[in-house]
Amino acid sequence: MDSEVQQARAAALRELHGSGVLVLPNAWDAGSAALIAGAGAKAIATTSGGVSWSLGRPDGHGLTRDEMVEAVRRIAAAVDVPVTADVEGGYGPAPEDVAATVAGIVEAGAVGVNIEDSRAPGGPLFDAAEQGARLRAARDAAVKAGLPDLVINVRTDVFLFGIGKEAGRLDDVIARTGVYAEAGADCLFVPGLIDLDALGRLVKASPLPVNVMAWPGAPTVAEFEAAGVRRVSLGTALSQAAYTVAQRAAAELLGKGTYTELEGALDFGSINSAVTR
Repeated sequence: MDSEVQQARAAALRELHGSGVLVLPNAWDAGSAALIAGAGAKAIATTSGGVSWSLGRPDGHGLTRDEMVEAVRRIAAAVDVPVTADVEGGYGPAPEDVAATVAGIVEAGAVGVNIEDSRAPGGPLFDAAEQGARLRAARDAAVKAGLPDLVINVRTDVFLFGIGKEAGRLDDVIARTGVYAEAGADCLFVPGLIDLDALGRLVKASPLPVNVMAWPGAPTVAEFEAAGVRRVSLGTALSQAAYTVAQRAAAELLGKGTYTELEGALDFGSINSAVTR
């Protein structure tokens, strides 16, 4: 990607966190990214789960760094809006592992990354100081790669994996946020937390804009925004829905010989034109 274009997209993504709420339906391949952008998304976030499934792997560090970089490259090439890449835990525990991942993602054309503080799916987590060192390595790698404005979204899995006693989880997240901000993170992602009162407390205490993950039954985007949340994404939810349609339509075809699950689908031309560049 042209350096000036990438710099401009990084600045645009950073600006989108400045006011209001940034809504990010997550893409898992070039086609989904193109259609999401066509629906009006101002930026594209990837989902590691969706990308992994599309390549025949389980979520949760099921891909290699190189496989994720190439997937992100295809997605970034398919759209004209900023792309922020879910790179799971950075494909290795050490700061230099995270640095190598960030360098690859920047080279692939992304202008943001999502980096977890969990060592493995379900935990345990890196302590705050360890994750801070990993984030500093990410920022340094972005600078060395020529993209100092890379937007680093640090994901803390305290609520997602139920780490520690329930009563102390919000305080843990708040303490981590201060360390992560000092280390160079730009925003905080807290999947698993959708309680509006708790989010309101976190927003007031956090030096970083707060990102949540939504799902059916969660508060609306407007309710999250009213609580002070600045970014709402969907994780694997869109890819789950797409694969659900495929499974249901196949089961109907094989079982009944009918096609009703396919009703309402986009026509061939709409999809084909979305990915034609």
